[in-house]
Formats: sequence, structure tokens, C-alpha cells
Amino acid sequence: MSDQKKDDEIYPIAVLVEELKNEDVQLRLNSLRQISTIAQAVGQERTRSELIPFLNDATDDEDEVLLVLADELGNLVEFVGGGEYAHTILPPLTTLASVEETVVREKTVEAIKKISKEMGEDQIQEFLYPVLKQLATGKWFTSRSSACGLFSICYQNVDEETKTELRQLFSDLCKDPTPMVRRSAAKGLAVLVPYVGRENLRKELIPLFVKLAEDDQDRVRLLAVDNCVALSKILTEDEFITYVIPTLKSCAKDRSWRVRYMVAERFCQLSEPIEPEVTKNDLVEVFIGLLKDNEEEVRTCATLRIAELCGQIRVYQDVIKDAILPVIEELSKDFSDNVKIALAASVTELAPIIGKEMTVEKLVPLYLDLLKEDISDVKLNIISKLDTVTQVITIEVLASTLLPVVVELFEDRQWRVRNAVIEYIPKLAIQLGVQFFDEKLTDLTMSWLKDSVFKIRQTAARNLVKLTKVFGSDWCMEHLLPHIFKLLEEPNYKIKQTGMYSLTVLAPELGNEIVTEKILPKIKNLKSDKVANVKLYLAKTLKSLLPYLEENTIQQEVKPCLNELAKDEDPDVKHFATSALNKIS
Repeated sequence: MSDQKKDDEIYPIAVLVEELKNEDVQLRLNSLRQISTIAQAVGQERTRSELIPFLNDATDDEDEVLLVLADELGNLVEFVGGGEYAHTILPPLTTLASVEETVVREKTVEAIKKISKEMGEDQIQEFLYPVLKQLATGKWFTSRSSACGLFSICYQNVDEETKTELRQLFSDLCKDPTPMVRRSAAKGLAVLVPYVGRENLRKELIPLFVKLAEDDQDRVRLLAVDNCVALSKILTEDEFITYVIPTLKSCAKDRSWRVRYMVAERFCQLSEPIEPEVTKNDLVEVFIGLLKDNEEEVRTCATLRIAELCGQIRVYQDVIKDAILPVIEELSKDFSDNVKIALAASVTELAPIIGKEMTVEKLVPLYLDLLKEDISDVKLNIISKLDTVTQVITIEVLASTLLPVVVELFEDRQWRVRNAVIEYIPKLAIQLGVQFFDEKLTDLTMSWLKDSVFKIRQTAARNLVKLTKVFGSDWCMEHLLPHIFKLLEEPNYKIKQTGMYSLTVLAPELGNEIVTEKILPKIKNLKSDKVANVKLYLAKTLKSLLPYLEENTIQQEVKPCLNELAKDEDPDVKHFATSALNKIS
């Protein structure tokens, strides 16, 4: 080998060594991000024999540097020779798995898992298991904590004797004197559960699960809930009732609100895999307890899951009516705004589950009360899903109960509420029919185009398109266009702009003939308006309408109008007029 070639191969590593000694952290970070490139340059053999050992010696650095190092090491498998040599990357990762910073350790465990997927069973037995054992029996809690995340990947690929040793190691970690290790073990338990077999699960892991659920540290206990979820997917119904439900009930009454919150958050995941009868008999009472919890956060979290749980037990309508609906009524009077907001988000989804009769009797009065709340988010949550309710109840009930309250909200002081009502109207129109809509809502619909808030005017204009799709273009010409043309005569320039915008968005629904004969003559009159903003918006509108006009009309009517605007003294009017003219061939 020539001296020049040797120098070329040594150079990349030499540069890396030099840069990693630099005091500038950013330079060290940038250097580490080039490890894959360096590995490719020096080749697989030298990466294994020189680069990896060097990186193993470079693990005493700032946390942010070590985080990048762990991430990059996880990407080196192809550069060390593939899965056959993946184990050569484990030494520096083993070192990083013991550092103090949690984020670095988590990234390291992630990298080891990534590498192990490229390793065969023999390699995992020979190389990964010793690493796991070294970490699990390490002096520092940091290494033992990292070990907890590796059991599931290792357990699947070792012989029976080693599996027995792994279960014992895991048991020791679950009983570790350091809370952080027990927490990591509790987290790892849920991942290990599917692989140990039913017999080992009942005899060894479930006792560990129960013990961790009774830990004196709440950050350990709250992970028992995720373990309950994992077990619910594996255990039989009888086993679930025997082993999991007692622990779940205990967690739901835990002295720490965080544990109870976790139960509320995961509740429907717990109840989903099991039969509705078990949920009815053993879990509904637990859920009601969470809805009545003395902590606002727990009540809010549970309230968000009311509809989902009721959907799971919908075959037991009497339980929903007698046990859950009374609690919902209590929640509607809760002192917490967040609880009411959560209730409004959840309770509208109940209507299809409990049917028309119970919706009219129990839920409609509740909706009316919530819509009268001063909390805008409560009203928003009800309105945004109100179409779910109106599909269940009759038109008569809708018109006599909910509609008057919805109409009142048109004048709500919060523009977001008004906007939500406007967005709901097209869905309402489908159910009410054209005659009822014309009598009650057409004038209101057009009045929104004059709202002081731009977003309201914009939404109202777009609504006209949706309504035209529901009722047809003939209806639009008869009931909407006369109102819109009047907007073009308003003194307020913003209203004139809204009128032009409305005509622009309606053009595709109305067709070329209507645009040519009805719309174009009306908007052309605005070319002499005294307000520059009106004229520049006219230029933009004419440009938007070009696809709906015949070439002859464009040349004879649109182009002269734009030429006149292009001579306007206002530079913005000139700009938009010229831009429109450039679109005309």
C-alpha cells in the first residue's frame, strides 16, 4: 500500500480525534454527526478495530454530545459489516447506558434495540445477554435502570436456561432499593409481558406487578396502570377479574391524584379488550368514582371518556341511564370550567349511543344548559358536534328546543362562537329543508356577511357555497344573489369586498352564464369607486372570474375595465390590475 493511500485512510479518524478534543461543543457535535461518513471512508474493518474503540474512549463529554454519540452509534451497523458484526458497537453503548443523564440513557437503550434487530439469536445470546447482565447487576442505579428497557428484546432470542436467569434478574430489579430502577422495571414489565408465557406470567410476573402497584413511590405506582392494560390483552376473562381488577380498583382510589389520573386516562384501553358484562359488573363503579374524584384534573380526564365507555357497554342501556347519566347531570353543574368543557366535548357523542328517546329526555336539556354557559369553549364544543345530535332527534324537537338557542348564539360576543355556529348551519340546512331554512335562517345567514370580524365574514361567504350545494343554484340566484348585490352598494369598503369575495367563491357553482350575465355587470360598476381598496379587490375578483368567462366577454368587457384600473393613481390598484391583464392573452 502506498504512503499516500495510508495517509488518506488515517486522515478522517485523525481529524475526528482532533475535533473531539476541541473545546467548542458545537464543533464536537458537528464532528460526531459525520461518524457515518468517516466510517464509510475508512472501511468496515478499520471502523471495527479503530473507530469504535476510539468512540468508546470518547464517552466522557457533555450530555448533548453524548446524546448525539448514542444516536449515531445506532446507525453504524452497515458500516461495521452488517448484522454479523453489529455486536462490535455494543461496548461504547454499554458505557453510555450508565451515564447520569436520563435522556442520554434512553437514547442509548433505543440504539441498542435498533442494533439488536440486526443481530441473530446466537449473537444476542453471546453478546447482548452479557451486556444486559452487566448493566442489571451494575453498581450504579443508572446502569440498572437502563437494563430494564432491554429485557423484552433479549428474552425473545435466548435459550430457556437464560430466560430463567433473565426473569430472576428482572425480579431483582423490580425489588431494587432505588425508586428510579423500580420505575424503569415497572415500565419494562408491560413490554415483557407478551413474551414470558402464561405459566411464568401467573407465577412470577403478576406477583411483581402487584408489588410494584403497591410501591411507596407514586411515580412507580402510576405505571401499574399501563401494566394493567398490557395484561388485559393477554389474560383470560377470569384471570383478568382475579389478578388485574383488584389492583385497578386500588389504583383508582390511590392517595396520589397522578395515579388516579392515569387510571382515568387509560380506562377505555383497559375495558376495550374485555367483555361488556365484566365492564358493567366490575368497572362502571370504578369509572363513576373517577367522575366524582375530588381532583379537577381526574374528573376532567374521566369526563372526556364518557362517550367511549358508554359505547363499550351500549348493550346495557339501563346502566347508562341509571348509573352514568345522573353523574353527567352533576358534572354539568361542576365548579370547574375545565370539567364543563370536557363534558361538552364528550356528551354530544352520547346521542347515537343512547338513542332518540333518552337523548330527548336526558341530553337535550343538558345541551341547552351548556349552550347558555358563559364559557366560550363549552359552547364551541357543543356546537362543533351538534350535527351528531340532530341526526338522532326529530326535526320537530330540533326546531322547538335547540334551534332557538343556536339562533341566540348568532349574537354571541365571542367571535369564535359565532364562527362555530356559522360552520354548523349547512349541516342544519340539510335536516331542516329549504322551506324551513328560508323562513327562519336565510336573513340571518346573509347578515353575517356584515359582521365586524373578518373571519366571520369569510366563513359566512364560504357557507354560501355549501348552502348552494344543498339547495341548488336556482335557490342561490333567487335568495342569495340579491342580498350579495346589495352588499356591493354598502358604504363600508370591507362589506363591498365581502360581496365580491362571495361572488368569487360562488362562481363555480353558478356556471359561466350566470357569471357573465348577472355577476360581471354588477361588479364592473365598482371601477369608479372612490376607495382604492375596493378597486384593487375588483381587479383581483376579475382575475379570479376569468376561467368562467368567454374570450369575447373578456376582451370586450373585462379588459377595458382592467385597463382603466391599471391607470389608477394608486400603485396597489395598478399592480393588481396589471397582474390580471397579464393573465389575458
